[in-house]
Amino acid sequence: MLAFLFLFAQAAAQADPPKTWIDPDTGHRVVRLTDEPGSASLYFNQNGYTADGKRLVYTTPAGISVLDLATRKTRSVVNGRVRLIDAGRKNQRIYYIREGTAYWTDVDSGETRKIADLPLRGGISTVNADETLLAGTYIEGEGRDYGANARPAAAGAPQQATAPQTQGHALDQPRNKGQMMEERLAAHLPMGLFTLNIQTGEVKTIHRATDWLNHLLFSPTDPTLLMFCHEGPWHKVDRIWTMRTDGSEIKKIHTRTMAMEIFGHEFWSSDGKTIWYDLQTPRGEDFWLATYEVDSGARRRYHLLRNEWSIHFNVSSDGQLLCGDGGDPGQVAKAPDGQWIYLFRPHLLANQGVDDPSFLRPGVLRAEKLVNMSKHEYRLEPNPSFTPDKKWVVFRSNMFGPTYVFAVEVAKAQ
Repeated sequence: MLAFLFLFAQAAAQADPPKTWIDPDTGHRVVRLTDEPGSASLYFNQNGYTADGKRLVYTTPAGISVLDLATRKTRSVVNGRVRLIDAGRKNQRIYYIREGTAYWTDVDSGETRKIADLPLRGGISTVNADETLLAGTYIEGEGRDYGANARPAAAGAPQQATAPQTQGHALDQPRNKGQMMEERLAAHLPMGLFTLNIQTGEVKTIHRATDWLNHLLFSPTDPTLLMFCHEGPWHKVDRIWTMRTDGSEIKKIHTRTMAMEIFGHEFWSSDGKTIWYDLQTPRGEDFWLATYEVDSGARRRYHLLRNEWSIHFNVSSDGQLLCGDGGDPGQVAKAPDGQWIYLFRPHLLANQGVDDPSFLRPGVLRAEKLVNMSKHEYRLEPNPSFTPDKKWVVFRSNMFGPTYVFAVEVAKAQ
């Protein structure tokens, strides 16, 4: 009996994913940050780090936890089935939804406050820079809910909002996502985009449309500037927009210049001066990471190879490095060797031609492979992000079966 128990314990120990290893294909150190099967870091454009930059916020099947980046010790902060919105950039708070109501919790003291109930069929996506406003959308009337919102969340996933928000959805992508996107776009459901005052609970609808409004994301520095998208199949929508929190200054960020040109998965630089986004001219053929400067309107485009295209990109706090999560052959790039976590160094090309300030600046991304993701199932998107000190790239993966949070060191192991 003792021998059986010993062998059982040994087998269980062997089944646990390793805590750290050097990737033999890249020479970079990888660490497993979380111990809970089903734990996950946030969607790529959500803020997953506390205001002091010392802790990573992540979800578990039991709720929301934080990980000390220095000691790697973890601690539960919120228990129960909730949907995490963001970590605050000013206060040591996390913002989340529980059963149709928005809350915040201080990660140090544990103090918790109810903010307000959400509008009917409403969801929240983002918190602004000074933590005075949340923003979200709701569906008006009785139109059908589509996609992830029409099915229960997977075990361990944050709770669904009622409106079709991409952030906070079940971790695995639905197999019928393309069909769902087409049907939802064609439905033209009336929607409202609203702000929610964190102090008073006041709800203000600042924009209405029958476009599918999604991916709301406040500027990390300007509390009155909000980015949002017209969701749907990317080749059929003008996706990226900004507006002010009073509903004014609605601006389209990118204009298509050819059939089947697609652009999306937009995100802010940490200083709020630049919008970055995936651009393909046309879809699945030529790949760029594009930028738009909010103040000047200047544009840059960094070219990358098919294998280096990533589902999501992200940028370091100083803007000097980028990362990507690659993709399997079933993704839009159909990359034969794209299953890697990548590090990119942006390089602008020297101008040796006509110097016209209206021209966009061309560049390239110099890629370095960080983690071999050949054992990762890409229905779970890795969603990479840099730690605030830009020494590690954090991502989620199912390479060992259950989902865990991992990090890879930017510098090669010595």
